[in-house]
Amino acid sequence: MPNTAPESKPVIHVAVAVLINDAGWVLITRRNEKQHQGGLWEFPGGKVEPGESVATALYRELQEELAVTPTSSDPLLQVQHDYGDREVLLDVHCIRAWEGEPRGLEGQPLAWVSPTALADFDFPEANRPIAKALQANEVVARSGGS
Repeated sequence: MPNTAPESKPVIHVAVAVLINDAGWVLITRRNEKQHQGGLWEFPGGKVEPGESVATALYRELQEELAVTPTSSDPLLQVQHDYGDREVLLDVHCIRAWEGEPRGLEGQPLAWVSPTALADFDFPEANRPIAKALQANEVVARSGGS
């Protein structure tokens, strides 16, 4: 008898950073064309490795991708999304303090944008709830306007 149960896809756990500068603008980066969802803008971050905490993954990914070291972070939200070929769980944290000046160490373009301008950028589906939360000013309100 054939197995008709749907195959379960592994969930890719991703640590995502929303860097917010003193003006309340957020940093977005553009994905390499060769990556899944390539060419779209995103909030920086990357996979949480087995046995790694989200905080450690954020620290590592921000150093590898942007040459910055976060000095604090606050959980914002989690987003689970099924793309059909893969499922992701985004663990999103706000970063308001860091050491270093962000630069695209992997050649990726960077942009500091106001939360209202996020509507002008194309994001992967899983990143859209993050952009909506920022556009609704929820993050700036929680941070006391820092």
